[in-house]
Amino acid sequence: MNQPTRLKPLFRPGRLLVAPDVLTALRANGIPVVSVLLKHVAGDWGTVSDEDHEQNDLSISAGLRLISLYRLPDQSRILVITEWDRSNTTIEHLDDLVSDGAAREERPATSRYPVWPSASYGKELRA
Repeated sequence: MNQPTRLKPLFRPGRLLVAPDVLTALRANGIPVVSVLLKHVAGDWGTVSDEDHEQNDLSISAGLRLISLYRLPDQSRILVITEWDRSNTTIEHLDDLVSDGAAREERPATSRYPVWPSASYGKELRA
């Protein structure tokens, strides 16, 4: 008998913050928010670079920020960030934060959104 695959969470995501435009994009692509969150907490980092993948693996035990990058079927990209203290996991459109070839608008740190990662987090693995 086939047993369903169980995802083992590697860390607690804390409070989930999802940008409204991401909710709209996920619904339009038929992807539940919980499936994105489950992939992230199970260590499926999506299409981050090899360097970011290794950093995430180390960050689980070291208690550092965790970052995943996923491409939706409509080719938009979403960024999932869990803070170092595991207080929040934020899901944003990467294309809103870092545009290809354009300077990224700097956002100040706030209580809801900490300082955003550098433009290097926009790098994806190329298939």
